[in-house]
Amino acid sequence: MKDNFIKVAAITPDIRVGDTEYNAGSIIKDINTASESEVKLAVFPELCITGYTCGDLFLQDTLLEGALGGLARICSASRGIDMVVVVGLPLMYNSRLYNTAAVIYNGIILGIVPKQNIPNYSEFYEARHFVPAPDKVYNIDIAELKEAGEKISFGAKLLFKAVNMPGFVLGLDICEDLWMPIPPSCCHAMASATVIANLSASDETTGKNIYRRELVRNQSARLVCGYVYADAGEGESSTDLVFSGHNIVAENGTLLSESERFTNQIIISELDLGRLLSERRRMTTFDVTPPENAGYVVKTFAFRDIKETVLTRQYSRTPFVPASKNDRELRCSEILNIQAMGLKKRLAHTNCQSAVVGISGGLDSTLALLVTVKAFDMLSFDRSKIQAVTMPCFGTTGRTYNNSCTLSKKLGVTLREVPIHEAVNLHFKDIGHDNNVHDVTYENAQARQRTLVIMDIANQSGGMVVGTGDMSELALGWATYNGDHMSMYGVNSSVPKTLVRHLVLYYAQTCGDKELENTLMDVLDTPVSPELLPPKNGEISQKTEDLVGPYELHDFFLYYMMRFGYTPSKIYRIAKHTFAGVYSEDIIYKWLNTFYRRFFAQQFKRSCLPDGPKVGSVALSPRGDLRMPSDASVNMWIKDLNR
Repeated sequence: MKDNFIKVAAITPDIRVGDTEYNAGSIIKDINTASESEVKLAVFPELCITGYTCGDLFLQDTLLEGALGGLARICSASRGIDMVVVVGLPLMYNSRLYNTAAVIYNGIILGIVPKQNIPNYSEFYEARHFVPAPDKVYNIDIAELKEAGEKISFGAKLLFKAVNMPGFVLGLDICEDLWMPIPPSCCHAMASATVIANLSASDETTGKNIYRRELVRNQSARLVCGYVYADAGEGESSTDLVFSGHNIVAENGTLLSESERFTNQIIISELDLGRLLSERRRMTTFDVTPPENAGYVVKTFAFRDIKETVLTRQYSRTPFVPASKNDRELRCSEILNIQAMGLKKRLAHTNCQSAVVGISGGLDSTLALLVTVKAFDMLSFDRSKIQAVTMPCFGTTGRTYNNSCTLSKKLGVTLREVPIHEAVNLHFKDIGHDNNVHDVTYENAQARQRTLVIMDIANQSGGMVVGTGDMSELALGWATYNGDHMSMYGVNSSVPKTLVRHLVLYYAQTCGDKELENTLMDVLDTPVSPELLPPKNGEISQKTEDLVGPYELHDFFLYYMMRFGYTPSKIYRIAKHTFAGVYSEDIIYKWLNTFYRRFFAQQFKRSCLPDGPKVGSVALSPRGDLRMPSDASVNMWIKDLNR
């Protein structure tokens, strides 16, 4: 539960219709199993103590008394277990019968929540037996469950809050509630609930599982919440219906776990309450009303043991890149269009019919050139008005030079070669720098000379310089100030390095030109390098990832810092979990430390970035996404990482 993770379970127990003793025993068995896995919230299906399909047996005192007896047994058995348990049962109050969910912690009933929306159609004719929840929360006596004089809170507007884990506030839907135009969970979330439990008995018909899954997933996204959906399964009557036990755990639109249908299962995952609170904090339109002002009663309790939750949920090593090939291709196509549309607008607005791209044979300049070509095609401009400028110098290798030339020719742009060796050596002479000293001056002089060249060529041609730098480089400050840092429009400015690779790969696989595809594939195989130091035996001697660390790690760090505001220690924790067997803990720690130090120290470069299109949920534009002072101290973040 450290870092605001909480382990939850959706459980379909084995039951017998109408046999409350058997069902209570089965539920208790599953509670114990979940407890062994350190589950802190266990959700069972609708009316699971009796079975959902009892029909007119719900009108029998024997069944109703048996349900209360079963609940009492479950309470007794859960005493001493550090877990919130939510179970369904029919409950008689004030001569009315309700379909309810009992919320139990440490053997104590915190409250009983009745179902608000009672279906009265087709196979779900609950209105024959049950009435909707009352408008208010009442304190009621149930002799079978409480000592004399003790009251139980009963009503739809109940929330359950852990006082020692403020991010955990539980609200309840019961089956049909979720299928309403405005489900009760919407009100619960706006009154501060971060987790919704749904006790359900949803029958299985062809294709219904797809709709159900999307309903749960989308509701978790709409409410920025965790949603735990427990469904009735085998054991219910099959007179007219079949129940599949379709259990689902979702978090803010992400499906975390899903059961195999037609088997009674326990599914377990961890909700990241910190992620949910961070997301709500960013959404100023997510206007949470204090629960008491919204007519809610909040029942509080305290978990006995707050400790580090063992993570079983999976995190993508490349959070900017979709896992499935189909989704990845759709994402790449969309991003290329966004980049090209942004550049198209800027070209049209400035009446530019020429563009200049400095090409190196590397990934970033290749992508920038591909985007520029796409923008020119959208404008029906002649591609020859694009000037691809290669500027070989001390570190240029034959491989990258040849790829630059081939790429330019195959795309039909104008290739221009401007060697800069002499200009840079003259500059060294002017400033008194020994060109045998391969320091930062040696490197940056080349980068700034290249920027000078393409800026002046843009002036010659009445065009604009299209920037090549990507978001990962901007995060680390891996750009020469007023060198490759500067352009007139930065098309890659919100594209992380891990995604740049897939964009170039997508273009290669869909271009329909074998020679162009082969060239792009070789660009992809080339080590990432600024090529500012002389090659060794004709090969690249300066590899970026050897100097600043693996980009897949830095993109992972960047995503969780910017998207959810995670602490460094939490990022370190999930990175260790995600990259186990790929990088050692020491390596992850080293590069995470480097990431934070560079991110803070290099903000001054991001404070004066050129315009560029935002393509995803994370961006570093100083005009919108990251308004950060250039002299902010990193000390608190490093201290958190070292705790």
